[in-house]
Amino acid sequence: MVIHTELVLLTLSILFFLSILAGKAGHRFGVPALLLFLGVGMLFGSDGLGIKFDNIQVAQTVSSVALCIILFSGGMDTKISDIKPILPQGVVLATLGVLLTAVFTGLVVWYVLGMAMESLEMGLLSALLLAATMSSTDSASVFSILRSQGLRLKNNLKPMLELESGSNDPMAYVLTITLIGLVGMESEPNYLLAIGNLFLQLIIGGTAGFLFGKLAVYTNNFLKIDNRSLYPILIFTFCIFIFSATYFIKGNGYLAVYIAGLVLGNSRFVHKRASLNFFDGMAWMSQLLMFLTLGLLINPSELVPVIVPGLIISFIMIFITRPLSVFMCLLPFPKMHVKDKVFISWVGLRGAVPIIFAIMVLAADVPHARLMFNIVFFCTLVSLIVQGTSLSLVAQWLGLAQEPEDTKELKIFDVEFSDDIKSVTSEIKVTENALKNGNFLMDLKLPENTIVVMIKRDGKYFVPNGRTGLYADDMLLVITDDYNALRETYERLGMPY
Repeated sequence: MVIHTELVLLTLSILFFLSILAGKAGHRFGVPALLLFLGVGMLFGSDGLGIKFDNIQVAQTVSSVALCIILFSGGMDTKISDIKPILPQGVVLATLGVLLTAVFTGLVVWYVLGMAMESLEMGLLSALLLAATMSSTDSASVFSILRSQGLRLKNNLKPMLELESGSNDPMAYVLTITLIGLVGMESEPNYLLAIGNLFLQLIIGGTAGFLFGKLAVYTNNFLKIDNRSLYPILIFTFCIFIFSATYFIKGNGYLAVYIAGLVLGNSRFVHKRASLNFFDGMAWMSQLLMFLTLGLLINPSELVPVIVPGLIISFIMIFITRPLSVFMCLLPFPKMHVKDKVFISWVGLRGAVPIIFAIMVLAADVPHARLMFNIVFFCTLVSLIVQGTSLSLVAQWLGLAQEPEDTKELKIFDVEFSDDIKSVTSEIKVTENALKNGNFLMDLKLPENTIVVMIKRDGKYFVPNGRTGLYADDMLLVITDDYNALRETYERLGMPY
């Protein structure tokens, strides 16, 4: 059967469009967009509308590249000044927390599957492997849910959760790869060698990410490229290079791209804003493509036999093993409030990463690989439904949610300011009431720290001065120090904020 390229592209475009519509609807009703992306993939899969996709290698490649971009983008969006106060807690959760979650969950899996599916005869190492695939908090889920819902959290919880989820995938990856090797060994496993390789990958990955990140900043600033639209492409090239080069020097590529993203995002380089916007879009496209691919890969009918053990494992992870790991890891930090620890425990989201690791298990063809994949997929669905839809509610219930600032996003003036400029911009439509003291710009009773930098009138833009005459319905681009100053500006002009 010949498959036409045009048919493949048409199908992909329809899938993408439906996923975007699903994401828009999900945002309105508080459902994680990633869950709906998965749903669209499953709907169009072999058990749905009949698109047959069972290429494990392609799924693994697509998912690995997508996760690489997501982690790099997440690092670029994370400010070191935000994570500095909670760096020790985040590092402990991203390393020891993953290990404890894998061990505790592995023991639960061994017991539950032994009770529910006695004929499997799954050993402890296989149970630990299954648990290791689900041991990390998924970065794609955390980044997208926290940012799409505009959730503002007290006590530096948001940067801590983003740091943990962005940096704990490497630990889970190394655990998964190590346990795949141990399960596949016919002779006695060499545990000391496995532990040594684990630490070596993390050290090499972290070092490579830092050095390659510095190299990317220097190269971006040193090269004089005439076409400025190529600068984001240059950063993207470095992202892929860092991930792949770190693999060949025996380091962890996922940790390397996250660290490199942190270095770039907290450095000054040419056309930084354009690169940040480029990667923001790339990250969302990667999430969409990754979850669609994973949704197409699963056959929902195969999930039926794992519903009971999957539900038991999911709820034990949500309510016992994840909280136990978090509270044990944060024991050295007595100043952290119990409510903070409870919320961190709740944000132990499963997502694309566990499924990607389960695909690695499939590709390695270890015993019970398909069963492990189905359980991981089912547990991911439960996590996104139970935890992903309730993050805002739990934050409010614990008293950790803050009122979001009304940023008044610019729509008329297509301009952006660097994050280094600590200011707030807004568009204000001139009213007759605002002109009651005179028709000149200098007659507006603006606060001292507020200036009008541009005016739009009859489709034309111009820079004003104090003697510029104003008319009703003129659009002003205003820049001021902070939201309090912006609120005062509206009040002085007699307008509701």
